[in-house]
Amino acid sequence: MHKHTAFIGAGNMAGALIRGLLADGMPPDTLVAADPSADARDALQAATGIRTTDDNNAAVAAADIVVLAVKPQVLASVAQGIAAAVRERRPLVVSIAAGIRCDALQRWLGDDVALIRTMPNTPAMIQSAATALFATPGVTAEQRQQAESLMRAVGLTQWVDDEALIDAVTAVSGSGPAYLFLVIETIEAAARELGLPAETAHLLTLQTALGAARMALESSESAEVLRQRVTSPGGTTERAIGVLEDGGIRDLFTRALRAARDRSVELSADLGAA
Repeated sequence: MHKHTAFIGAGNMAGALIRGLLADGMPPDTLVAADPSADARDALQAATGIRTTDDNNAAVAAADIVVLAVKPQVLASVAQGIAAAVRERRPLVVSIAAGIRCDALQRWLGDDVALIRTMPNTPAMIQSAATALFATPGVTAEQRQQAESLMRAVGLTQWVDDEALIDAVTAVSGSGPAYLFLVIETIEAAARELGLPAETAHLLTLQTALGAARMALESSESAEVLRQRVTSPGGTTERAIGVLEDGGIRDLFTRALRAARDRSVELSADLGAA
């Protein structure tokens, strides 16, 4: 039997999850999204055919799973507003709100809530997300499976046993698409500087990035081994890699991810202070 799932929030990430669930065969009548914006509700309903409402508590009252999909800055008030309904219904609560720790959510919703915190990233919009999940002690094995099935609708899932690792996940996969977009942007600009037409530079760079990512995903070898295989001694690739290594690319990325992790810790403390 399909579980009834209520999305609190009807924005981009909620929409991506709903489309993924529908593509996996979830009946539309088991899904509902609540949002104060009539425009957001109408757009989601037109795109997916699911029911929408402006009443968060009504959505929670019939739900087995509640997905918190609102902006972190408003989650405290939203969670406090549905706390009574959550305590009465006792659904599994899955948060996709960045930066909000479980202790804050439990303070707002109730200490005994079955709660799973997740960290998806923006490629969820094309069902290619990388999502980490952390479950609080009260979550059952069945509920873990429910949350994993939910998040697998938009891509790959991985569990972490320590919530503190979500800050590292934020630095790696949460912010990671921006790093790779910057690499693509930089290579494309350099290609134009070498004389390639803009469209040629654009398409060659994008296809190379896609091909390299697919090779890494589909190969049993590490990225290091794959890199070595295309780096012939004395060749062009070796010369280019040498320039990047001399420029400190490894240290630069390490420092960047540490900075993102540290900022995630700071933001979590600020957002959970309500």
